[in-house]
Amino acid sequence: MEEYIRTVLAPRISGDGGWVEYVSYENQKLTLVFRGECSKCIILNRCTDWIAQMIRNDLGEDVTVVPIRKKPYFWDNH
Repeated sequence: MEEYIRTVLAPRISGDGGWVEYVSYENQKLTLVFRGECSKCIILNRCTDWIAQMIRNDLGEDVTVVPIRKKPYFWDNH
């Protein structure tokens, strides 16, 4: 799963200015960190749904994507 995220999905997501990093996959829950533009995207749920669909189509597994947003420290409103 980690290799699939890194080699198939991450390059597609980087085309929109964001990037995704694999964290873990167990009990059909895929945890991913979203950075860059993804970290502040207001429609991130569409992307996580797309990721789940791609995995279903390509790997034949049903997953729930658990997103973690990581904004750069300078995007905080402190």
